[in-house]
Amino acid sequence: MSPAATSSESATTQADAPQTQVTLGGKVITITGANRGIGLGIAECCLSNGAAKVYSIEIGETGDDFAAVAKRYPGQLSAVNANVTKEATITAAIDKIIEEAGALQGMVVNAGRTHHKAALDFTKEEIESLFNINLFSAFYTARAAARAFIKLGINGSVVFTASMASYRPNKRVPSTPYGASKAGVRNMTHTLAIEWAQYGIRVNSVSPGLVKTAMTYWVPQQPDWEQQLKYYGGFPRLAEVQELGGAYVYLLSDAASYTTSIDIPVNGVIGSKCSK
Repeated sequence: MSPAATSSESATTQADAPQTQVTLGGKVITITGANRGIGLGIAECCLSNGAAKVYSIEIGETGDDFAAVAKRYPGQLSAVNANVTKEATITAAIDKIIEEAGALQGMVVNAGRTHHKAALDFTKEEIESLFNINLFSAFYTARAAARAFIKLGINGSVVFTASMASYRPNKRVPSTPYGASKAGVRNMTHTLAIEWAQYGIRVNSVSPGLVKTAMTYWVPQQPDWEQQLKYYGGFPRLAEVQELGGAYVYLLSDAASYTTSIDIPVNGVIGSKCSK
């Protein structure tokens, strides 16, 4: 074998070598619902791990928390308006992002909402609203991203935000429609991973447990919260939104190039059992 051939094969091997560093170096990442809460925590973690640009797809205006993170990362965090329950508007938002950034390597399907009450008390409108935002919009967003990846010839990554409620209910905060919609997200993760592997697209999800956000402010204010913590075991607190970010960063990174069709629970053990 000639030295030239050996050199060429060595270069090819190096180019194709698995990535051993967990980094988003130079990647363009889009997150639905990153104006605040979990989505903004994910955005912050992506930026602190080398993402070139992070875009939030929002239905409304961004707030002070978003502005504070954007100030720390000048020119790297932006928002694009779209109604995630309408696939055409999601596609238009993704097209705009690609036109501006030149690429798209990762999509975090995070937008969602919750509503806790007894199943018999839910109205038709409330049920449909939860499924529209948590499940239907998740499918539309993932499909729009996959079409963009295929068109660009990019081995992209889709990461859904599921929930520990997709595994088992919590009797203290019941929400049958919420849990069912998030279980649908986890099933969709596995099915889309199978369908899109042929395009080099990886599809995974993260299932947060109890996280400190505007939607969970009331949780530690319950009179028997200390007793609940003793029952649950695990870390005796709610998670900070940034503590979820590592799972998303890994799944979006090239270090996860052979990781698809999995869900990563990030729950500190809390929420891993039904409460009495």
